[in-house]
Amino acid sequence: MLLQKSILNSLRKMAQSELVCVADFEPYLKQGLSAVEYGYYTDGADGEQTLRDNVKAFLRYRLRPRCLRDVSHRVTRTSILGHAIEFPVGVSPTSSHGVIHKDGEKATARAAASTGTVMILSMFANTSIEDVAASVPQETLLFMQLNILVDRKMTENIIKRVIASGRYRALVVTVDQPCTGKIQSRKKKTLPAHLSLPQLVSPGESSRSVLIKWNMFDPACTWADIKWLQGVTSLPIILKGILTAECAKMAASLGVAGILVSNHGGRQLDGVAATIDSLSEVVEAVKGSNIEVYLDGGVRKGTDVLKALAMGARAVFIGRPALWGLAYNGEAGVKNVLDILKDEFSLAMALTGCSSVAEITPGLVKASPLSNL
Repeated sequence: MLLQKSILNSLRKMAQSELVCVADFEPYLKQGLSAVEYGYYTDGADGEQTLRDNVKAFLRYRLRPRCLRDVSHRVTRTSILGHAIEFPVGVSPTSSHGVIHKDGEKATARAAASTGTVMILSMFANTSIEDVAASVPQETLLFMQLNILVDRKMTENIIKRVIASGRYRALVVTVDQPCTGKIQSRKKKTLPAHLSLPQLVSPGESSRSVLIKWNMFDPACTWADIKWLQGVTSLPIILKGILTAECAKMAASLGVAGILVSNHGGRQLDGVAATIDSLSEVVEAVKGSNIEVYLDGGVRKGTDVLKALAMGARAVFIGRPALWGLAYNGEAGVKNVLDILKDEFSLAMALTGCSSVAEITPGLVKASPLSNL
């Protein structure tokens, strides 16, 4: 065992010099996972058009640099809901980090903490709300992802635990999952025996039985349930999964704190627009309100971050790339991915003439005529 660890560490040191961009971490996800597990994290819905387009769509936008500006000192710092973060890239909610690495969500949270950014914990995490909070410094910015379940009591119990912890600063409510999309994976993922889903297990219930209950999502959920949530908690509510002006305006009318423009990583409805293509529509729809708009889906480079901010996003979030880093080397691997994005973002700022996030304005980006990319 010690020899195996030594060899693995040596390989990581050799590989580290070759890990120059986020995409370089992707192959590590396949190591140590079964084909079913690997497919669960990588596959999209149906023909995977949206999965592919999330990444490719960033190529449809071109940067317009401003020259001869003093960029000798650049500040990547910004804020989300009034909370300071060191750069505008957070970690999106993704399930079951424990399948990828023994430290699971605690490793991901520690990486977000050490880089000074925010992590959204998935309701389907293998680590409890309380244990994730206890694993990071008090000042770490944590949000909690939530699906509104058929069992409203279970939903409310999760919220009570979030509030009782005193560590989570917002609820990120998934609104594009009234039921589970048709994922390309041919076989259902099963959870290894040593892992659980602590947010969803009732007293005396096994995690195995929870995995069977994929009908726990409520297809009858409506905007009235967002009002219900606002009555249950005073935590700011961010709606994740909005892609259209119509839904954005409804969210604004209810006074939610934020919108995370997301298509669930291409895992729900195939054929919907890439998130970067949907961003401007949502931003325009909530103009004049206090709602902050964020984006996830397809972010792989620092220039992607800058493009999204120039088009009106307050920040972006990464899902799969954080998992690639986790597979590579746990907490250190996730930190590697975040550090690369921060460095690339700072460089993109310099090369477009921006010394602060506030200087990233709409004039820095335009749609490309190469719309067939």
